[in-house]
Amino acid sequence: MSIFERYLTLWVALCILVGVGLGHVMPGAFGTIAGAEVAKVNLPVAVLIWLMIIPMLLKIDFGALGKITEHMRGVGITLFINWAVKPFSMALLGTFFIGHVFAPLLPNDQVSSYIAGLILLAAAPCTAMVFVWSNLVGGEPHYTLGQVALNDVLMIFLFAPLVGLLLGVASITVPWATLLLSVALYIIVPVIIAQVWRRALLGAGLPTFERTLNRLQPLSLVALLATLVLLFGFQGEQIIAQPTVIAILAVPILVQVYFNAGLAYWLSRRFGVAWCVAAPAALIGASNFFELAVAAAISLFGLNSGAALATVVGVLVEVPVMLSVVKIVQASRGWYESGSHQPTPKSVEIQS
Repeated sequence: MSIFERYLTLWVALCILVGVGLGHVMPGAFGTIAGAEVAKVNLPVAVLIWLMIIPMLLKIDFGALGKITEHMRGVGITLFINWAVKPFSMALLGTFFIGHVFAPLLPNDQVSSYIAGLILLAAAPCTAMVFVWSNLVGGEPHYTLGQVALNDVLMIFLFAPLVGLLLGVASITVPWATLLLSVALYIIVPVIIAQVWRRALLGAGLPTFERTLNRLQPLSLVALLATLVLLFGFQGEQIIAQPTVIAILAVPILVQVYFNAGLAYWLSRRFGVAWCVAAPAALIGASNFFELAVAAAISLFGLNSGAALATVVGVLVEVPVMLSVVKIVQASRGWYESGSHQPTPKSVEIQS
């Protein structure tokens, strides 16, 4: 992991302080940024989000889709967790914790927005960061590449209907035009740009491709941090008034990460999936494409919404919680293989 990725939680914490401070010092500047919108899309934030997403999508090789047939049980389990369990379990957890248990401690007018942000976070399976987690456990590279590519394809078709369904069930108004525009802006168009650019870079040679990825990775994370500064600049008053909000929003996120990772890991063992596939399967099942969730929350509910804040909390806890899942699956390998009926192929590291 790069120093930016390893200390992402620290950078997000600093963004909270910087954003809140700047929001108090320069409220006029933040108001100008908030007003720079076209068709409910904030242009400065849209540019930053593209800088976040496109470098990550450059890593996705859709040619790896042909490899998923080699690991169909692992793929099936991960698809089940990502699309049939995680979004629905988060909707239940969000309603239980935010709508009931902690509701008296939260601003009443933001409760439904917080739940919406949590749903957006869970409805987008992780993409690029999965390569980091899989590398750390020595995961099977063809499975990881194929699964991530498949999730990217499915997001194009499933993200909007799934979010619309769950928001509707939670009695949250669904702005369908904005939701579909978000899918086009933050999934379809970036995927097309990234794949065209990827082919051009690979045509120039693998060293050129790798150099470009290395140069873009810090830019992607800097764009993420800049977006967070803007978000916290707008959220400053609310955070100061309700300092426990962030900790409360972290509760359902943490529960759903460990629940989905554990379920994917247990199902993999139950159906005899090799550990080097089961380990990344648990990680893919648990992690979220928080960049997309942040983008969609801003587009649907605004920069100063509870939904945007909820997705940012997902960024805050992403690295430490996923590293803890990495440690758990590594420590439990002996237990896993003692009950697995499949031979364990030799795992190899993913080459970015």
